[in-house]
Amino acid sequence: MVATLVSGVAKEGSSLDVTNVTKDFAAQDRTNQRTLALDGVSFSIAAGEFVSIIGPSACGKSTLLRLIAGLDFPSSGELRIGTEVIIGANAERGLVFQDPNLFPWLTVRRNIRSGLVALGVAREKNHEVDDFIRLVGLEGFADVYPHHLSGGMAQRVALARALITHPKVLLLDEPLGALDAFTRMQMQDEVLRLWQARLTTMLLITHDIDEAIYMSDRILIMTPRPGRIDRVISLDMERPRDRSHPDFLRLRSEILQLLDFGRR
Repeated sequence: MVATLVSGVAKEGSSLDVTNVTKDFAAQDRTNQRTLALDGVSFSIAAGEFVSIIGPSACGKSTLLRLIAGLDFPSSGELRIGTEVIIGANAERGLVFQDPNLFPWLTVRRNIRSGLVALGVAREKNHEVDDFIRLVGLEGFADVYPHHLSGGMAQRVALARALITHPKVLLLDEPLGALDAFTRMQMQDEVLRLWQARLTTMLLITHDIDEAIYMSDRILIMTPRPGRIDRVISLDMERPRDRSHPDFLRLRSEILQLLDFGRR
């Protein structure tokens, strides 16, 4: 992929299209029955857009992310990156989990470099490692091992490792969920900074409504299982967003109502 320039910024993202996707699994208690996890999920994300998905637990959010990552296959429907149908995992889709999953025996530098090693391009692109260490603000920590890092710093390494492969779409599965509240808010700003620096298309799974409002261009709200897209909310608030602004609080209340938590 050749990056394009948008307002002087290298744009690495690609569009994502999910069309009438269903996914079912064999029921654990009855082998001749199926459990429907996703039912006719359809949405599109523009290149360089930041979209969040929220919904109740077990509604199929992570299942959907696995399908987009190419780690599993839909029972029906189609998923596309740009014009290409997703038929398996590849470097076009980066994936960051709640746990950074760093290699404890490797330094920060070598953990980030492992993304290049996995693609077999470490030798020719080794010069990019220092660039990404600077991008995530870890200058001075290149030779530090993971057990010496804070949770936020470890997640920065995971983000750099995913971004160094220049994915068209970065999939974020609750990547900040294990952090304390203050670190989480700092890392939200960090992720937004990385997104604005590279304009990689980002899809975030989160249970945190404030996080979705603070970070996203749009929010997709899913129904309880079987998961469907129930509502799409576009956000036109300027960044950086004020978490105490009346529009922010009004939207938070609206989403809580949609998720049936408004009166609890």
